[in-house]
Formats: sequence, C-alpha cells, structure tokens
Amino acid sequence: MFITPAYAQTAAAPGFNDMLLQMAPFGLILIIMYFLILRPQQKKMRDHQAMISAVRRGDTVVTSGGLIGKVTKATDETEIEVEIAPNTRVRVVRGMISDVRAKGEPVKE
Repeated sequence: MFITPAYAQTAAAPGFNDMLLQMAPFGLILIIMYFLILRPQQKKMRDHQAMISAVRRGDTVVTSGGLIGKVTKATDETEIEVEIAPNTRVRVVRGMISDVRAKGEPVKE
C-alpha cells in the first residue's frame, strides 16, 4: 500500500543496460590483466626464444642450473655442447639456457 504499482514494476524487471553496467568492471579488470600481466610475459618469452636461437660457438652461457660455460658446438636445434671446465664438455638443451653473457667468435662460412 505504501509503494505505488508503477515503482514496483520497474524494479522487478532489470533491463539490458543494468546488466551491462554490472558486467563492465569485470571487462575492465580483464583488459587491465592483459596489459599488465599477459602482454609483458609474451614479450619476455619472445626475447628469450630469440636469444636461444642466436647462440653460437664461442658464446659464454649460463644454464638454468647455474653452470657457466663456453659453447663449443651447436649440434642441432635442440642441443648445444658447453665446456664448463678444461676438457669437460656437457650437452645442454637449448631451452635450459637462461642467459648469454658474452658473444663469441663469428660463424665460419
């Protein structure tokens, strides 16, 4: 009796605009997440892949295990051979290289 019938009818049926206003913050959060988290991570991954593919003989590399050595042979696209001490060579998967410290000699033709 205290509420008019017209006021009660408008509150009972939410429209498309009301739903859009309620979903707008979620969309805004997704956009912010993309620019602050996903996009920089993708750029970092692209840079790491470029660094790994550019490794050649004579480069000083650091593996993800912490070993520092000089590349003696780049056997194929998945492995390289690294000399970690005089006459001590190990095969390392290219994906496990975390850093290239110094560039070595140019590629022989």
